[in-house]
Amino acid sequence: MTGVTNEVEPTRPQLLLVVGAGRSGTSTVAGALARLGMSVPQPEVPADDSNPRGFYEPQWVVDFHEALLTGAGVRTNDVRPRALELAQEHAAAETAVVRLTEWLTSSTAAQDLVVKDPRTFWFHRLWRDSAAAAGLDIAFLTMLRHPAEVARSRETHYLVGQSAELRRARETANVASWCHALLVTERATRGDRRAFVSYVDLMSDWRTALRHADRSLGLGVTRDVTDAPHAIDDFIDSSLHRSKVSWDEMSVHSVVRDLAEELWSAAEGLVADPEDGVVLDLLDDLHQRYDALYGLASDLTMDQRTVDAAERRQQVRRLRQQVQRLECENARLAARPSQRARAWLARFRPRR
Repeated sequence: MTGVTNEVEPTRPQLLLVVGAGRSGTSTVAGALARLGMSVPQPEVPADDSNPRGFYEPQWVVDFHEALLTGAGVRTNDVRPRALELAQEHAAAETAVVRLTEWLTSSTAAQDLVVKDPRTFWFHRLWRDSAAAAGLDIAFLTMLRHPAEVARSRETHYLVGQSAELRRARETANVASWCHALLVTERATRGDRRAFVSYVDLMSDWRTALRHADRSLGLGVTRDVTDAPHAIDDFIDSSLHRSKVSWDEMSVHSVVRDLAEELWSAAEGLVADPEDGVVLDLLDDLHQRYDALYGLASDLTMDQRTVDAAERRQQVRRLRQQVQRLECENARLAARPSQRARAWLARFRPRR
């Protein structure tokens, strides 16, 4: 099976969704695509210290996704296999498709859009339906970065000085969420126009990396790119690739680490051909293994979760009792000035 190649000029406005785990280079590739003429809907999430060159995320989309995830009880980096079903059920039950279609229609103005948000992978179906309703042709670009780099980049500062137990738990959860996000994204986008871009390739030679992706996507955004100086040359700084691949400095559980390494090796094959049948079969097997591993972990931790739930219920009861005591004390204090005022007035009441 060969990858999709589209040499025909697009006849309708294009919607390119940049997906992939957070800290995998999604902001970098979205910024590069903006410099190639695609439009990032405004206003954008402002840059900050964690990403001084900008996120290239439409603020409306971030708020929209966060509200949907909150309503569904799903976290951005949720590792539960059922989380996808919960997110999609909630999006289908709401008027989400109407709202998203209206936003896309108002944002297009015959422009090709690039929309990036790490939460997008929970809502592929919603985006596909809304794009069709808005008259847009949809495509997906998934960024691939080694899971050790992603996990380290996410919480490098947070984990400094933390206990070994907490570091192992957080780093293992981060790697598991990378696995889940990639597995869900890959399976959801099968049959769509899509491309996978290696973060290392993008940082070392963006021209080659994006030209190759563009051949699968059929956007035509790189047709005028030459070896002459380009604005992207100043935007993509290879020195930003500070977190190098290494499991040695991490304490990820070996079972999750090995699964992530297998998944990474398989996913690299999608860069060359996003529809490689051998790779897709391997990814299906890894998806089943991930789900089984999560099920095993859930079974083994059932007692601990029961204890944790009981402790939370006790905490809630104690907090409610504390609130009741405070309310009673507040009422008593509020009544005291009135009693004093009546006593003071009684001193000046005329005697009969």
